[in-house]
Amino acid sequence: MRVKSISPQECVVTVKHRWFNQNPFNSMYFAVQAMAAELTTGALVMMQIKNSGKKISMLVANNNGNFTKKATGRITFTCQDGHLIEEAIQKTIATGEGQTLWMKSIGVDEKGNQVSEMNFEWSIKLKA
Repeated sequence: MRVKSISPQECVVTVKHRWFNQNPFNSMYFAVQAMAAELTTGALVMMQIKNSGKKISMLVANNNGNFTKKATGRITFTCQDGHLIEEAIQKTIATGEGQTLWMKSIGVDEKGNQVSEMNFEWSIKLKA
């Protein structure tokens, strides 16, 4: 698993289908896809927290996924929801109340076909 690029708005992670992350159906195991997808969202959350200069806790509260095609070859996961976490952090700093938000990561194969969509509900809270 590799972070290919990260900015305040977008994170891209790749993972290659190999024998050790393969399920019995000769495609990438769903947990491997979930890890790569979570990394795209979590890295954005961590970056925005660091940029805020505040002590803020983060936790995945919920997640779900949709698998539309066998994941083989190199799979690229992209999350473009950096603006959502930026807004949530500003709200939690302003109000002192915890915030939750859903972030989406899309996985595509080398041909550009979508193989999965993963959603993560992040909970953030100002530390006391």
